[in-house]
Amino acid sequence: MAEARGGWERRLGRSGLPVTAIGLGLAALGRPGYLTIGHGRDLGPDRSVEAMERHAHEVLDAAYAGGIRYFDAARSYGRAEAFLASWLAARGLAPGDVTVGSKWGYTYTADWQVDADPPEVKDLSVDALRRQLGETRALLGAHLSLYQIHSATIDSGVLDDGAVRAELDALRGTGVAIGLTTTGPDQAATIDRALAVDGFDCVQATWNLLEPSVGPALARAHDADLGVIVKEALANGRLAEALGPDWDAVGIAAALAQPWCDVVLSGAATVQHVRSNLVACDRRGPVPEVQPEPPDAYWSRRSALPWN
Repeated sequence: MAEARGGWERRLGRSGLPVTAIGLGLAALGRPGYLTIGHGRDLGPDRSVEAMERHAHEVLDAAYAGGIRYFDAARSYGRAEAFLASWLAARGLAPGDVTVGSKWGYTYTADWQVDADPPEVKDLSVDALRRQLGETRALLGAHLSLYQIHSATIDSGVLDDGAVRAELDALRGTGVAIGLTTTGPDQAATIDRALAVDGFDCVQATWNLLEPSVGPALARAHDADLGVIVKEALANGRLAEALGPDWDAVGIAAALAQPWCDVVLSGAATVQHVRSNLVACDRRGPVPEVQPEPPDAYWSRRSALPWN
């Protein structure tokens, strides 16, 4: 059981939110298309809304049974927030029974198509924040514990947008923790800017054995008492070739081994994925040596992955 694992239950930095070492991200569960390798095979042929909601509930059940208590959604993850909300209601889970995070900044535009171009549109304006927060609140209500800027970058200017910051500060004043997620080869610069402007409780970043460059910046965030969440620990499936058997548990365990890491998100698309990912919590031994890719090359390859 999860309770027997050392360090399984944690607090997310200065927010104090209760989390578990592994959380479940819903990027692969809330929409029929995603860029993780093998996503289409994992979902199977029936990608109707009804079938995917049932499937999402099965994966959420497996995660909860395995001890996972942090769940991560976003407005751009198709119907992920709606699926999570219906699962919470069906299982009779009250606010505080689990910790729920979501994000604003991208609008889902794929209309339930796998290969829509584009599948989502980025808008980090204050108007988008107000609209999407209302949409999130309508679905998740008091379950929402953490609200994050989705893929903040230096170039976007969102970290220095006074209107956005005022809205986020007001939300933080109601007891909702505020965070940001980062993307691209300049993740470290974004995190350092967030630390400089202050007002954030958590950072979520891509770190994996192929792209570990953000590690020192995440250590700085951890030292500043921000919670640290790792996403894409398996490099959207690309680590399978580098690590071989048990690659998912090995990749997640490598992230958990970082002293600055609070939560690693499982991107599980199936019940079996959840169970396999959870093996990472009991894995011991040295972090495997994998040749990292230059950040620019890594992010170029990620952007070229086909939605499936």
